[in-house]
Amino acid sequence: MVKVFLIGANGQVGKHIVHLLQNSDEHTLKAMVRNEQQAETLRQSGVNAVVANLEGSVDDLAKAMECCDAVIFSAGSGGKTGPDKTLLVDLDGAVKSMEAAEKAGAHRYIMVSAVQAHNRESWKDSPIKPYMVAKHYADRMLVSSQLNYTIVRPGALLNEPGTGKVQAAEDLQRGSIPREDVAKSIVAALNEENTFRRSFDLMSGDQSIEEALKSI
Repeated sequence: MVKVFLIGANGQVGKHIVHLLQNSDEHTLKAMVRNEQQAETLRQSGVNAVVANLEGSVDDLAKAMECCDAVIFSAGSGGKTGPDKTLLVDLDGAVKSMEAAEKAGAHRYIMVSAVQAHNRESWKDSPIKPYMVAKHYADRMLVSSQLNYTIVRPGALLNEPGTGKVQAAEDLQRGSIPREDVAKSIVAALNEENTFRRSFDLMSGDQSIEEALKSI
């Protein structure tokens, strides 16, 4: 059983990941949230939850990750915060979590990024440019780490039910994808060797998730 540490378990994609991992016979879950109320809600549904803060120390994050094999980073500062929180959570918090993963011995790491975050030209006039900059450099730090990473860059996120059909490639034009399909792709990528030390854009398509990940 792969022990997975999920950062951002209370987020919209994170909640789908929680559900998938709760019902998995290949993985066990430790879910990280920001406050005790969120943790208690998860515990009441049978989830192993821990409170930790991406603005805290690397040591505290590493302690929370103890005994885990893999980390999924699905956290975000949110659209209602300013560039300061984007810097502290989406960039510095992400890098801290990488350092903590290395310290805790959790060598598998999956980053939920954003479509075309690797391509500066695609977001030079974007209204969410600070977020894209944060994602760009967090992803670059992950690539330069010793972690066995996968960077998933989903398109515009939708709340409609997933179809189980996606397209995944190192460079795709902009598109959209249900959050449920993003979560399923992330969980499928955990053990898919073709995604190891790879980065790719992800959006709705016509391949099954398993086929798409094997054909990147």
